[in-house]
Amino acid sequence: MNSTASLSLLGTEDAAPVTTINPKGASSFLLIGDHAGNVVPKALGSLGLDDAELSRHIGWDIGIGELGALLAERLDAVFIRQTYSRLVIDCNRSPSQPDVIAAVSDATVIPGNAALSETDRAARFAEIHEPYHAAIAAEIARRDAAGMTTLIVALHSFTPAMKGALRDQDRPWQIGILHDGGDTTFAHALLDVLRDEPDLVVGDNEPYRMDLIDYTIPRHAYPDRRLYAEIEVRQDLLGDAAGCEAWANRLARLLPTAATTHGFEPD
Repeated sequence: MNSTASLSLLGTEDAAPVTTINPKGASSFLLIGDHAGNVVPKALGSLGLDDAELSRHIGWDIGIGELGALLAERLDAVFIRQTYSRLVIDCNRSPSQPDVIAAVSDATVIPGNAALSETDRAARFAEIHEPYHAAIAAEIARRDAAGMTTLIVALHSFTPAMKGALRDQDRPWQIGILHDGGDTTFAHALLDVLRDEPDLVVGDNEPYRMDLIDYTIPRHAYPDRRLYAEIEVRQDLLGDAAGCEAWANRLARLLPTAATTHGFEPD
């Protein structure tokens, strides 16, 4: 995308596209939230959707903003999170993916994404997508310069069911760990410790596979073979403060355990 176009998507009243929580965190874990927010820039109105649509899973990963902030506090970790709705632009998709700016999501038509000009699309990339990934890259570079180990943990949540997709109606997993290329050692270590939890049904690349559709982990973890795991928590388990607290407590216990019992030494 050409980021040199005349851009005017975000105004002075709009929030920054990326927020870094606990920027001085000393943990080896770097938490990221591609879909943590569901804000829409004022220039785009509501994308033609009502608040109920923007608040459901098509608009964001429900609970991840809260979970990430709690986990950052418990681990003393940095949490880099996206502000804007995935319906404005999906920061876990590459510019070449057709659904990076979705025309339809889970059977809902997105009027504000219809018939976009190249300038409109370029503005979303230049003012939201690119700054988010630049923030992640800058944090990794800062940590490298300081001699810190970095284990990238991407936080996502998934809906218990999708409209019109029979294969997705039954989702028994409470949590899934996604992995594919690069160094998958930590992802598999985390799967091992999660499977030791007697009350969990754990998905290995379920309910989604990490594949060529994913963008953030392949971009930031694969090239230098950085350790990573992409976590998916079922959204009905993150629907209130108590659920987010419970999962933050559990993951704050299990992430370091996965690291230390498999030979890594997180700070």
